[in-house]
Amino acid sequence: MDVKDLSVSIGSQFRDLNGLHPGLWPLAPRVLSGIALLFCVTLLGWYFYWSGQTEDLDRGQQEEQTLRDSYKQKMQQAISLDALKEQRKLVLQYVATMEKQLPSKAEMDALLSDINQAGLGRGLQFELFRPGLAVVKDYYAELPINIRLLGNYHDMGEFVADIAKLPRIVTLNNLAVSSNKDGTLALDVVAKTFRYLDKDELVTQAALKKGAKK
Repeated sequence: MDVKDLSVSIGSQFRDLNGLHPGLWPLAPRVLSGIALLFCVTLLGWYFYWSGQTEDLDRGQQEEQTLRDSYKQKMQQAISLDALKEQRKLVLQYVATMEKQLPSKAEMDALLSDINQAGLGRGLQFELFRPGLAVVKDYYAELPINIRLLGNYHDMGEFVADIAKLPRIVTLNNLAVSSNKDGTLALDVVAKTFRYLDKDELVTQAALKKGAKK
């Protein structure tokens, strides 16, 4: 049978189908009807069921990516937090060390005595040793001391080194060396030491800052 005869044979199977039960249709109409039905079912299933699942799947994938990004961000924050905690520990240790070098108000007399003894221990003569008025800062007070020493150059250098070795913070400022008629040297210097504020002074400073803001 050639193609033309096959086409005529298949076409004849679609004639006179009206009134016949689909189960009695020839093979070609039944196969074609089955394919059409399958296509319609597939199309309806996609429209009413599978398309919604695809959208849910897309949303799920987007949520998964969002959660992954959030997880990575929180992991980075956690790593950074650990580093910040370590830095905070180091800062607190440094602050604690610095606070130990700041005497309290009650310890200032002992510190002034240490400075005086540092000069006398090197054989220097104090011509002037006059503490000035304390300058109160936010968290500490600065006490300037005007000093004039007489002696030789070597002993003055040793005195400066001894001041640097004191357990408390003392800075030497505005150093000026001059010679006397008797051949000795005179050292004029402003020593500055620092102390931390007591509770009452901290309260006063806080009140002053609050009033200044108003």
